[in-house]
Amino acid sequence: MLTSIFFGGGTPSLMAPETVGAVIDRAAMRFQLSESIEITLEANPGSADAGRFTGYRKAGVGRLSLGVQALNDTDLHFLGRRHDVAEARKAVALAQSLFPRFFFDLIYARPGQEPADWARELDEALSLAGDHLSLYQLTIEAETPFGAAFRRGELKPLPEEEAAALYERTQEQMEYAGLPAYEISNYARAGSQSRHNLTYWRYGDYIGIGPGAHGRLTLEGQKHAFRQHRAPEAWLKAVERQGHATRTDLSIDPEERFIEMAMMGLRLREGLRRSRVVEETGATLEEWADRTALDRLVEGGFLVIDEERIAATAAGRQRLDSVLTALVI
Repeated sequence: MLTSIFFGGGTPSLMAPETVGAVIDRAAMRFQLSESIEITLEANPGSADAGRFTGYRKAGVGRLSLGVQALNDTDLHFLGRRHDVAEARKAVALAQSLFPRFFFDLIYARPGQEPADWARELDEALSLAGDHLSLYQLTIEAETPFGAAFRRGELKPLPEEEAAALYERTQEQMEYAGLPAYEISNYARAGSQSRHNLTYWRYGDYIGIGPGAHGRLTLEGQKHAFRQHRAPEAWLKAVERQGHATRTDLSIDPEERFIEMAMMGLRLREGLRRSRVVEETGATLEEWADRTALDRLVEGGFLVIDEERIAATAAGRQRLDSVLTALVI
């Protein structure tokens, strides 16, 4: 049963609506589609993408994801976005008029960002939003333009304590607005969570199809990790030659499965169900995790553990990398 289709990664909105429709139709030929299937497409707020929104809706897309990222032109320029705030607002309004569900993202903890400025921007975002928002802290990755600018001394990240204060302010503001965090960076009204992304975070099966895509699929009781050819040209040649572009197919052993489950499941407010750990790995939580580390993290207020689940607390989710390092890595 296929429960979701997600057109994401790169710029899927470069595809013509007819191509999107053809992919959906082919998926319906290959799989049984859930009556409540969630079909999402990522798009940019620029006028070129917005001109295709009606076509995407007619093709079968029911949920649109917009990469807004900021609601002021100065920061949009800093983030390297080609659209301006006026285009973003128009795209959001159009999405709201066409799609049953839509959402957009913002990036915060930008260099020099003040708490009062972020609070006002978040208030505006909530006035534009539907039932879901994605709010990501800016991170500086080494192999990116931001990483290079940081090494040259041209970019000064927000101090860690100031970024932490913005994170806490975000949680409070979103909770008050009725869109609490269900995952570290995702906020939604009850029943409006991303079904597609919940599959990842709950360690369900998914198939990655396009160039560079990854997948996790259980075959005859064994979990497999699939990766597609990364370069579009190599991917296309492989599909034409052999009918698929899978570059690697690796079996995931039980310990690796537990690590992956913990890394994904502890991102969620609901945490990780004990029964899923046993179902997926054949052993209990206590058999995989360091018992001393578990006790220390619970005592420190970073984890809660009961008969049904293990979950990170609000403090634990804010420091999840450190929690995971202590627990499984």
